[in-house]
Parts: sequence; C-alpha cells; structure tokens
Amino acid sequence: MTDHVLCAVDLTHLKTEKNLLLRAAELATFYNASLSVVTVVPDYGMTIVGSYFKEGTMSSAVEAANTQLHDFVSQTLPDHGPVQHIVEVGTAYEKILDAIERSKADLVVLGAHKPNIMDKLQGPNSARVARHAHCSVLVVR
Repeated sequence: MTDHVLCAVDLTHLKTEKNLLLRAAELATFYNASLSVVTVVPDYGMTIVGSYFKEGTMSSAVEAANTQLHDFVSQTLPDHGPVQHIVEVGTAYEKILDAIERSKADLVVLGAHKPNIMDKLQGPNSARVARHAHCSVLVVR
C-alpha cells in the first residue's frame, strides 16, 4: 500500500518536470496518499570553492529555490491540496535518498534526463536512487 509519494524535481528543467509532478500527483490521488516534492541545491563541493563566495550566498540560493519550488508546485497543482516542500543542499542522489527515509515515502517519482558522458561513467541520479532506495521508484522519461 502506498501512503506517501515523494517527487524529486530539478528546478533547472521546469518544462519537463511539470509532467513529472503531474504524474506524481496522479499517483498520490489514486492511492489517496500524501505528496511531498523535493529539490536539491548543489553545494560548493569543496570548502576552498565556497571561500570565494560572499557569506550568505548559499542561504540565499536555498531561499530562492524554496520560493521557486512553492511557485512551481502551486502553478502545476493548483487544486491538489496540501503538498510538503523540501529543499536540500548537497549531492542530488544522496539528498533524495535522505528525503525518502525522513519522509517515509512508499513511492518515489523522479525523472530521467538525457545522459551525458559523465552519467554513463558514474551513473545518473535516477539510477543511483533506484538502486539504493528501500521503496518503489518510478523513473519517468
């Protein structure tokens, strides 16, 4: 039984993510489940890189992502009802897996973008989430 659906969206691909969010909302409605939407803001990767940005840059980025996520969800799902919004900072697949555990999601819905050469070497985020998640994962193309 599915009680909680988690949808992972990439705010840099809003045109394709709209379809993804609509699919997640359809599944949540079908199962009469709650819906959460997570997005991940990449971190600096290395401390030395972060030292070149002025203080507060990351918190401003998280605030902007939170606003953009709320706007995107409300425009895409105006009549859906309550949706939990989650903004994480770090590596996408790691933070999505963390959000799955914390939200106790039964189903994760995420997109698959065209892989580039690095994806073929390292594995895209959707493949990593599908491999390591302890719940069902639907990858929407």
